Amino acid sequence: MRIAIEHKTHYRFSEPQARIVQMLRLTPCDTQDQTVVSWLVGVDCDARLRDGTDGYGNSVTMLYAEGPIEALDITVTGEVLTSEASGVVRGAPEPLPPLYYMRMTPRTKSSDALFVFAADGVGTARDQLEQLHSLNAAFHARFPCVPDLPDAGCTAVKAFEGGKDVSSRDVAQMFIAASRGLMIPARYVSGYRAEDAAQSAPHAWAEAYVEGLGWVGFDPSTGLSPDESYVRVAIGLDASSAAATGGMRIGQGQEQLAVDLHVDQLGVEE
Repeated sequence: MRIAIEHKTHYRFSEPQARIVQMLRLTPCDTQDQTVVSWLVGVDCDARLRDGTDGYGNSVTMLYAEGPIEALDITVTGEVLTSEASGVVRGAPEPLPPLYYMRMTPRTKSSDALFVFAADGVGTARDQLEQLHSLNAAFHARFPCVPDLPDAGCTAVKAFEGGKDVSSRDVAQMFIAASRGLMIPARYVSGYRAEDAAQSAPHAWAEAYVEGLGWVGFDPSTGLSPDESYVRVAIGLDASSAAATGGMRIGQGQEQLAVDLHVDQLGVEE
């Protein structure tokens, strides 16, 4: 599938900023089932951009801008070719061992209620892959219609127990917490999914490590594994470590952030 992406991030400040430093995890990597045809990261002010790779193997762009800055627009445009792999991740950079992704973070801690839900969701499934598919379906059944929303910093436990305003990011973190509770390494994935409507944030899902198969994607917002309509961009222990943008600013005043995102299917490659 050929997918076109236009992702605009708008920062507005109530007072001019003296300096802005941002880490942008906005560039997908080539894998066996994903090829970046074209990709451009641009800003609307004088800034230095430096490409690199973080500890997870993600492609990152460091942005350095000197003030005074009243507004900052970051625009990403590109096209990616994808192929169906039944959720199996093949040929992606893997600088860290699977065991690393057993680490809990403040946002992926579990609770008694979440653990009981996971155990019930797995049921009598014995095969590890079957357990993960059952768990994925269970979260989708509990949270059937979750949108892609800006990150509010919610934890897996808080989102699970609250049950309101849950996003794809939240259910992905719930799945990760539950998988690690079952002693299965799991990680967060940020990326894009081709849809008809405009989105206000990147899509989120999870990957779990299956012995003998490797990393496999699970999207609890759909109850299925990612298909060729997904573009995989960044991974991390949780939403914070795979965020599309993050950094610091030097200056007073308030910050307003808006995202305009369009992901369109251009066609299916023969």
